[in-house]
Amino acid sequence: MYISANEHFKTRFGCKVYKLGVDAGFTCPNRDGTCGTGGCIFCDAHGGSAFTGQGSIAQQLEQAKALVEKKISGGKYIAYFQSFTNTYAPVDVLESRYRQTMAVDGIVALAIGTRPDCLGDDVIELLSKLNQEIPIYVEFGLQTMHENSISYIRRGYENRVYLDAVKNLKSIGVHVITHLILGLPHETPEQMVQSTNYAVDAGTDGVKFHLLHVLKNTDLARDYLDGKFECLTMESYADILKQCIDVLPPHIVVHRLTGDGAKRDLIAPLWSADKKRVLNYINKILAD
Repeated sequence: MYISANEHFKTRFGCKVYKLGVDAGFTCPNRDGTCGTGGCIFCDAHGGSAFTGQGSIAQQLEQAKALVEKKISGGKYIAYFQSFTNTYAPVDVLESRYRQTMAVDGIVALAIGTRPDCLGDDVIELLSKLNQEIPIYVEFGLQTMHENSISYIRRGYENRVYLDAVKNLKSIGVHVITHLILGLPHETPEQMVQSTNYAVDAGTDGVKFHLLHVLKNTDLARDYLDGKFECLTMESYADILKQCIDVLPPHIVVHRLTGDGAKRDLIAPLWSADKKRVLNYINKILAD
């Protein structure tokens, strides 16, 4: 089997921990013209998150806490900087927004979604300092190691940049989580397993597996509607996921088994919208 995020957080923090999404108002170099303008082919207008609240960082976190307060009493939370690229700003701006989050009652860690090409020496120095005060998790969207797919999804950075970023973060004791997409057009199951092994060999501490899903108003949606590729079936996804998990060393934390977009924006595969059914099926396949 594998170490789940729930198990990892309970061991580290002594109780169940909930992640609360934060939109800190950042953009992305793959959108502002630095390395592109359209973003990754699958990315929608929310920059990877449609589930954050409104207002200031503190207000967003309090709104999110209110949604889960019935499930958790006196709970602990991880603030998840999820939308767009959350190390893409001057370090004084970054530190200000991170510290606003750290000041909110119940926050025990920060999870920072970013790109490996947005981790200059000054950002590494800041994360090293903050990691002495509160646990820091940094999440990268590697998605794949294969050049044809990298070009197709418009990722915008070379694999070596990811390798260097993981090395630099590991040197300061930051927990690295790597996102991988299963089901990219024309990739084989063997290639998806190779990408998983690539992240492991790079030194990642955890992985998030995502099903390729198609959202409205993305360039990926255009290609899907033009018939250029098909999405995985639930059965195929679960089988490939099992192959990927089977190659993980015992210490790697699996932070996510699948990913899904907002139902209102989902075009395909529609089976992914029934999350309870999907997770039950995946867990059955993994147990077998």
